[in-house]
Amino acid sequence: MSDFEQLRQQMIDFQLVARGLHDQIVLNALKAVPREEFIPTDLLEFAYRDSPLPIAASQTISQPYIVALMTAALELKENDRVLEVGTGSGYAAAVLAEISDNVYTIERHKILVDTARQRLQDLGYTNVQVLHGDGTLGWPEHAPFDAIVVAAGGPEVPKSLKQQLAIGGRLVIPVGASLDTQKLVRVRRISEDVYEEENLGSVRFVPLIGAAGWEDETAEIQATVKLKPELSLSELIYQSSEHFANIYDVNLNNLMERIDDSRVVLLGEASHGTAEFHEMRARITQELIEKKGFTIVAAEADWPDAAHINNYIHGLEPDALLQSKPFSRFPTWMWANQSILEFTHWLKAHNDKVGSSDDKVGFYGLDLYSLYSSMEVVLKYLEEVDPETAEVARVRYGCLTPWAVDPSLYSLAILTKQYRECEKEVLTTLQNLLKKRIKYSLADGEKFFNAEQNAKLVANAERYYRTMYYAESNSWNQRDQHMFETLQDVLKFRGPESKVVIWAHNSHIGDASATQMSASGEINLGQLVRQKYGDKTYIIGFGTDHGTVAAASEWGGPLEIKQVEPSHIDSYERVCHEVKTDNFLLPLRQPLQKITRKKLLLERLERAIGVIYKPESELQSHYFYASLPHQFDEYIWFDETRAAEALAKETTKGIPDTFPFGV
Repeated sequence: MSDFEQLRQQMIDFQLVARGLHDQIVLNALKAVPREEFIPTDLLEFAYRDSPLPIAASQTISQPYIVALMTAALELKENDRVLEVGTGSGYAAAVLAEISDNVYTIERHKILVDTARQRLQDLGYTNVQVLHGDGTLGWPEHAPFDAIVVAAGGPEVPKSLKQQLAIGGRLVIPVGASLDTQKLVRVRRISEDVYEEENLGSVRFVPLIGAAGWEDETAEIQATVKLKPELSLSELIYQSSEHFANIYDVNLNNLMERIDDSRVVLLGEASHGTAEFHEMRARITQELIEKKGFTIVAAEADWPDAAHINNYIHGLEPDALLQSKPFSRFPTWMWANQSILEFTHWLKAHNDKVGSSDDKVGFYGLDLYSLYSSMEVVLKYLEEVDPETAEVARVRYGCLTPWAVDPSLYSLAILTKQYRECEKEVLTTLQNLLKKRIKYSLADGEKFFNAEQNAKLVANAERYYRTMYYAESNSWNQRDQHMFETLQDVLKFRGPESKVVIWAHNSHIGDASATQMSASGEINLGQLVRQKYGDKTYIIGFGTDHGTVAAASEWGGPLEIKQVEPSHIDSYERVCHEVKTDNFLLPLRQPLQKITRKKLLLERLERAIGVIYKPESELQSHYFYASLPHQFDEYIWFDETRAAEALAKETTKGIPDTFPFGV
């Protein structure tokens, strides 16, 4: 028996039975419901304390005894239709659902509706329907009800609720002229116009707000808003966000509800070398895999490097190999870090438990910097399945061999007319591979797909390096277009029902049309995905104010742990820094308050730190203008962050930076 199960049994024995509550059906229901699942994570130790506990929206979850007392007073039967007014955390609804087949519950606070609905769904309570609305008016569409319970105190019993009782139905509600004089009342409907009322004792509940209850105090505030100072944007963000203490305890149920049935979820980062960004992306991805059936993780990483991780999590490699061949080129720490290593171990453990290969998670790289590695993969594959074609391909790829150590030199050679273009040779190799698609794929579809993607990468990389120096924005577009095309190939390979989580920098996943990038003709992966998948896309950006970051001072330079400068006064980061909580999730597509989204629409500076960080010229090097709500569907904030922990200190020179933020 777990610790919580022991506490639950003690609750039954000492809080309920000892007080004279002996209804075994009710006792069994409370014993079956894990109350700890309905409690804020920072209050878990008090889950079974004999007292109410605070939840979101300034509401409370009632003490176990009161829930049991009111449930017992309903005299429920298995086939009863039950209405609950005041869903709150969803705990009482779960208790009701353990007894009755059909439970309907209404809550006026949207944040509680979303949380309770997801929580009840996660716990398997399929016989509960949750409505966002005025509970004092009931739910006429599903009336009459055999039982109605109200978890808030009204000035009187609402007529609307009495009228929705079935003949013989019971209504249990706290009633009183004030919060200090409430009594628990049971109303029984005898006939069409006859009701009996019983006093079950003194209680104390939050006020029942609604058309047939107490007047909403917020309405009075809104009516006098002109007499009071307007809330600052930081105060609005505080009211419109979900706060959390740490990554491992954060409740992501609301986020999962907002993501809904999206097929593509893009998870950003404001810098490549920040541990919290990697860890939060891992946490969200785990929930998407377990709760939403996602089977693809696609990263801003090179295809051959990602393939090593993919092999490891499928049991084809002895370890994650993050300390050896993969990610051995600059910037090694971007993916070869402790946070990513732990995530790969989780992926392998998950896949080990999954029976069907179609349900196992795959890890794929979207980027195109691995020119030489990809050529080697193609040649090795062809040597296995078609040695004669391999010899031809080796000759054609020989055009690029002189530039294998540093492919950026190829673009310089093209620019200075020192070497002929290799486009024809690499494209011919790709075309020949595709012509034999059926023959090769029949032998081993997975191996052919891997070779095919590497051949495409070589062709796209050749074009990328060829245009790098004389058409900067075009090379950026080529890179993100390649990532998008690779994504399409992976989704097609994994099947029409597959769903993907993308890990990349904010500047790649945030819609470029909402930033100053669009003014220079640049597109990005997030924009292309939105155009293709529309509302089935959910984009999440990340931000921080200060702390440390793993970065270099120049391309190919050594890893340094640098202090992140406090955010610029005119930036989104400064606004978020002034919010009176350290960490939060801010919904932007489905805002908790529309006024907050509206005020955030005005373009502000936004910071982007890539693998290079230059604090001395931060404003020029790392800030750009954007409209946050148009760029992202959600924004996750960490006020202070720490540098990612690299697995290896070695760096080798690689690809020159073609974007001012080093991403």
